[in-house]
Amino acid sequence: MDERRVKTGAAISVIALIILIIVAGATLKLSRAFFLICGAGVVVILAIFVYVFVSISYNSRRRVLESQLKSESKELRIEYSFLRKVAGVPIKFRYKELEEATDGFQSLIGKGASASVFKGILNDGTSVAVKRIDAEERGEKEFRSEVAAIASVHHVNLVRLLGYCNASTAPRYLVYEFISNGSLDCWIFPKRVPQRRIVIGGCMSWNLRYKVAIDVAKGLAYLHHDCRSRILHLDVKPENILLDENYRALVSDFGLAKLIGKDESQKDVSTIRGTRGYLAPEWLLEQGVSDKTDVYSYGMVLLEIVGGRKNVCLVEDERDKSKKKWQYFPKIVNEKVREGRLMEIVDHRLLECGGVDEREVRTLVHVALWCVQERPRLRPSMAKVVDMLEGRVRVEDPPDSRMVLVDLLGVCEDATDSINMPRLDSMSSQTTHSNVDYASTYSLATTVLSGR
Repeated sequence: MDERRVKTGAAISVIALIILIIVAGATLKLSRAFFLICGAGVVVILAIFVYVFVSISYNSRRRVLESQLKSESKELRIEYSFLRKVAGVPIKFRYKELEEATDGFQSLIGKGASASVFKGILNDGTSVAVKRIDAEERGEKEFRSEVAAIASVHHVNLVRLLGYCNASTAPRYLVYEFISNGSLDCWIFPKRVPQRRIVIGGCMSWNLRYKVAIDVAKGLAYLHHDCRSRILHLDVKPENILLDENYRALVSDFGLAKLIGKDESQKDVSTIRGTRGYLAPEWLLEQGVSDKTDVYSYGMVLLEIVGGRKNVCLVEDERDKSKKKWQYFPKIVNEKVREGRLMEIVDHRLLECGGVDEREVRTLVHVALWCVQERPRLRPSMAKVVDMLEGRVRVEDPPDSRMVLVDLLGVCEDATDSINMPRLDSMSSQTTHSNVDYASTYSLATTVLSGR
């Protein structure tokens, strides 16, 4: 546009000068004034031509340089994006990109207490799971916890964070690699009415269950022992364990994660958040959390993998069929193991199909009972758990646990909901299905755990 204006202006100026020379020649004839006007006009015309030539040359060279710079800039952006992906550095996405990738957030694949997960496809064809954190009050804290915990860690048994979208207002978004076979709960628990639009799952074979147990243990061991700062997951449960196309387990959902220094033994927390049935006793009693808190939750998951049932559930009361009562599976397991009836706790669907290794069942159950010991100091580290499951360390018979918090762990109507737990000293005023004296139970639990 500038070049066209220069040419137009130069042409008008030259024409005007030529007209001036012609008019001067007609009026002044060959006088001295005419020659002065004529000479000045020619000089100006030549100057205009020189200016136009220089301007066109300059603009042409500028266009070439701009084209080169754009090409180099594009190559640098591509290279930078490639290096970020290779290094595993999360990418900051624009909201518009995520909206297009998920087709307006239509494909819902999971929903929790404070977040929803949608399947999407990025422009480069990468399948992703976009987690939308909906909770306004906890959204920022959960978003920052998850990014801080997972952004810098890389392990085959941890889900990979590809990017994020931190808008000025809620909700916020986290972009993960898409894991095709969903979460572990779909594969070990009998199917219920699905709350998801994409229905997957089935009854996982015993060999795969044992492999999943090892995969999860390796992922948690990496978080506890091999990271620069130890990472406590604090929400280990089947819903947060994903399975890829080869049924390799990946630990996910770091919204409650805490980072602690290598020299710290535990971390105090102001509120109790997590999922009923997986919360360690020391957390319920507000005595701080540590890596042994994750070990307890992992032990509960092991029992669910073996039994194919939830740790806390409602069952029919044998005395009165019209009523239901709370049943705590770990207590049943503990009793069956002491009675030598180990195989009675195995998922009946597995027993019907066959192929269950009793030696491996014993290993998983004994490891699980070690992990759910009420005193944290009795629980093994996740590194030792891996060694026990892979046969490098002998699994000793676990001590008999009193499980004094059985009734406290079953005070809710839905044992799978994530919660913000109230203080335990206020629970005695709440109406529950149990006639337990919470004050005395709390006192007993504190006494038992004092030897941690």
